[in-house]
Amino acid sequence: MIVYFAVLGVVFLELWMYTAEELSQLIKEKRIDQKKVIETYLKRIKMYDDTIRSFVQIKEDYKIQDGDFSENSFPVPFSLKDNIMALGFRTTCASKALWNYQATYDSTVNGKLKNADAILIGKNNMDEFAMGSSTENSAFFPTKNPWDFQRIPGGSSGGSAAAVAAGLIPFSLGSDTGGSVRLPASFCGVVGFKPTYGLVSRYGLVAFSSSMDQIGPICRSVRDAALITEKICGFDGYDSTCVKKRTSLISGIERNTKPLKCAVIKEYLDNTDHDIKSLFDDNLKLLKWAGIEFDTVSFEKHDSVLPVYHIISNSEASSNLARYDGVKYGLRIEENSIERMNMSSRNKGFGEEVKKRIISGVFSTSMTNYREYYLNAEKMRQKINIQLNEILKEYDVIISPTSPQKQYKMGETTDPMKYYLLDNHTVIANLCGFPAISIPMGFTGDLPQGLQIIGRKFEDSLVLNVARTVEKKIGVFEDGIYPFPHLEASVK
Repeated sequence: MIVYFAVLGVVFLELWMYTAEELSQLIKEKRIDQKKVIETYLKRIKMYDDTIRSFVQIKEDYKIQDGDFSENSFPVPFSLKDNIMALGFRTTCASKALWNYQATYDSTVNGKLKNADAILIGKNNMDEFAMGSSTENSAFFPTKNPWDFQRIPGGSSGGSAAAVAAGLIPFSLGSDTGGSVRLPASFCGVVGFKPTYGLVSRYGLVAFSSSMDQIGPICRSVRDAALITEKICGFDGYDSTCVKKRTSLISGIERNTKPLKCAVIKEYLDNTDHDIKSLFDDNLKLLKWAGIEFDTVSFEKHDSVLPVYHIISNSEASSNLARYDGVKYGLRIEENSIERMNMSSRNKGFGEEVKKRIISGVFSTSMTNYREYYLNAEKMRQKINIQLNEILKEYDVIISPTSPQKQYKMGETTDPMKYYLLDNHTVIANLCGFPAISIPMGFTGDLPQGLQIIGRKFEDSLVLNVARTVEKKIGVFEDGIYPFPHLEASVK
């Protein structure tokens, strides 16, 4: 049921039903008060987040700008995944190892949003150190999917996606190393965008796998994804991988695209759940009627993608997480020698999934295994990159279901291989540094599923343009309404 209220004689939907873009415009036009918007979201968080558990920190003392906002302002509340630094907040990475760590500086993305008058009101739950696909691996508590409280929201940015989907925040920034923005966006029925590697600064993002980590928005529309990415992208001297390239992402997003040629990777569909495949096929028919062409192509290196991803990401993680030794910050377990203190602090501080990945990474980079595992994985990464580029020379984008599996129930999957296969369709964009987006494509039963679009490096504008075209044709949530009767019932 749609609920309305009146402000200055104008009838609106409830505030939380608006996209970030719409809220920003209403605030700048003084049709809605910024303070009222923030209070609305804080009230919803208090009402519903005890059920969903999407936030790990909330800040209620905030400063409202006096006077008029500029045209470039984006004065809406937002949240950050809890591995992105923000002054005034802890940055815990949902780990006991950093349970009490207070950020000592602002991440570049948070600084850019501050300068645009956006208001940070909270930090979201996640899989510990972004290692996971379900947000069950948080050291604090698991996050629930707003569509079904018994099911996972995806990960590792599950808290961000669940909060956006439930209308607790207009948008959130997450990190995507192997699909950690796109997978939870798919599972929660929202939009998740991973920009080209290097387009958005990683300064202030706690590193997992430095050659693949990328910050991206989780929001409720493709237009929001383009606007937010425009606000946070741009060169940053603090990140040596950040490129001197600023792209206009919103200006041409509604432009009719040329006749599109899309590639559908055969191997992706071969291992996809029957219900998701059927939904995807239905969407392809809709898009074909809209004049978008599709060809099924074979990706020979498909079987190598997931093993290569895990060898490289775990190897980089084992190096990046070596700094958590109990000496300078984070958890310290006092012992009678520094070696025992290091061991105890890490043993108590890291969860099981993080330990597994560190051990795997150390194994792959050890003197006896370096050539056979890590070096060969890097060589195969280049071959995967070459083959994917060959496909994208002939086709504008690659399109697929975001995940081959549906949202399983919490605690239901104990098989590591089944768990890692949740990311089977998403990791390729991180290995190659390509832009990729997940948008809602409909439901299997009562559960939303996502459609993924991958494009060429630095053609983020084309990926967003195609996504916007698809979004309008499919129109799953074009009216902005997310029906959650069970969520409302949870507080009665």
